[in-house]
Amino acid sequence: MLASIQKIEISDQKRFSYTKEYIENASEKITHRLFKFDPNKIDAEDWQTLGLSAKQAQSIVNYRNKGGKFFKAEDLQRMYTISPEMYKKLLPYVEIEKIDFPKKDFQYEKKEFVKKALVVVDINRADSAALDQIKGIGPAFALRILKYRERLGGFYKKEQLMEVYGLDSAKYAEVKDQISVNANAIRTININAADFNALKSAPYLSYKQINAIIQYRKQHGNYSNIDDLRKIQILTPQVIDKIAPYLVF
Repeated sequence: MLASIQKIEISDQKRFSYTKEYIENASEKITHRLFKFDPNKIDAEDWQTLGLSAKQAQSIVNYRNKGGKFFKAEDLQRMYTISPEMYKKLLPYVEIEKIDFPKKDFQYEKKEFVKKALVVVDINRADSAALDQIKGIGPAFALRILKYRERLGGFYKKEQLMEVYGLDSAKYAEVKDQISVNANAIRTININAADFNALKSAPYLSYKQINAIIQYRKQHGNYSNIDDLRKIQILTPQVIDKIAPYLVF
């Protein structure tokens, strides 16, 4: 009984050994030879005939199945499965049929680029979307303009845009013809009624200058016009010219 079992086990081992040997040597049964070939057309078995392993051959077939193409013999070098030595052997046998592409692949479709019409935007009334329509003003500049407009109380002339951070003279020259300014929309301050906190909202004035304006008013009475401000030494002509549009008497 034991002897019979041993005979069966030995027989099974031999059968397994033969099967394993057959699988391992299956690829070796393909006769290797070189022949003229088009790498865009031959199948995995042909690649193996040329000398590649089954795994290497399938890798190239997979490359083609995903849309890969060989346009010239030298393209074989791009395949990592083909060694430099194998490439040298295969190169003289490569014959690639010319690939004809549809004409549309080589011709750029003519697209009509409609030049964005220049708009004219009132920068005292525009929101961020309207400012973004100005050629040269993107979302970042639009936001800065809105913040600075709030700080000023509005713009009374276009050139004030150059006071916005990052908006230099070159950028101003690019956008100035696309903007308008409605000076009636600016926020004004009654200089004879405003206290210190109210005057803080006026642009261009320092705390010292605001205090000087209030003290002068206490000593000399209400201001009649802008010329009265010129009597305050701490206020330069440049500052007075800047704040004048924001003041009422």
